[in-house]
Amino acid sequence: MDCDYELLDFGNGRKLERFGSFLLDRPSPSAESFVPSLPRSRWQEADARFVRQKGLRGTWQFRRPIPETWNWRTPYFTMELKPTDVGHLGIFPEQRKNWEWLYRQTEQSLRSGQPFRVLNLFGYTGGSSLAVAAAFRKGGITVEHRDSYSITHLDAAANVVQWARRNATLSQCSEVPIRWIAEDAVKFVRREERRGKTYEGIILDPPSYGHGKKGEVWRLEYDLPILLTCCAGLLKPSPRFVLLTVHSPGYPASRLVEILRQHFPSALRISPFSMSLTTTLTTTCQQYLPSGEGAVALF
Repeated sequence: MDCDYELLDFGNGRKLERFGSFLLDRPSPSAESFVPSLPRSRWQEADARFVRQKGLRGTWQFRRPIPETWNWRTPYFTMELKPTDVGHLGIFPEQRKNWEWLYRQTEQSLRSGQPFRVLNLFGYTGGSSLAVAAAFRKGGITVEHRDSYSITHLDAAANVVQWARRNATLSQCSEVPIRWIAEDAVKFVRREERRGKTYEGIILDPPSYGHGKKGEVWRLEYDLPILLTCCAGLLKPSPRFVLLTVHSPGYPASRLVEILRQHFPSALRISPFSMSLTTTLTTTCQQYLPSGEGAVALF
């Protein structure tokens, strides 16, 4: 998927990236063991540099003014980016191949005429939700079709859900059937199961640690098995996929395959994959920055 992004270089725990017109220098734990390829002078051209001060939080140092927000485009949707106090911008570009895959899956479902209801847990600012929504929009799916075609986008942070809604508006997906939910993932899935709700596809991109809407603590090691057990009850009667991505140490793709196999034994195929970012401008050849692991179960 081509989009308005480049990874120029990485190393010493940082990465140099271009988002649209802006060159940014940000921390990257996965780049700790690498050495930058570009000269220091190139890194000093960054429009802004994020410096951590306490925990994950820190401050941005600006070489030149950049807007408080700006729009970032992919072939399928548009997202609002803005510098946050944890160094994030509202997008994880390593998910681009997953967005393309979700778009294709949605197109195939529309051609088949079968229902396609997708649940996106830990949905953040909406990239995966919008990949599905863009295919719905292209296929003429509107709120009138919500009984058979829909997206449920969930994140624990209400302000992030509002950010995702703005992205849907920017992407001209306001008429697509999307439910926007600010809730703890485990609580929501349990409630959906009690109500007899079902989905054809489930997307999960859980953090290592986090908090729910009412302060509920999320710990990946403990809570992921509980959540997947609940999710298994929602994938009836005609499941299509479960897409799981993780950015936490200790979770290689092979382990994710075993986790999915344990919770979804009826899957016809479970495939591992790795996420990475590829440099576009280096003094030597292209280099790959590891950016998470994943697995997908197909039914």
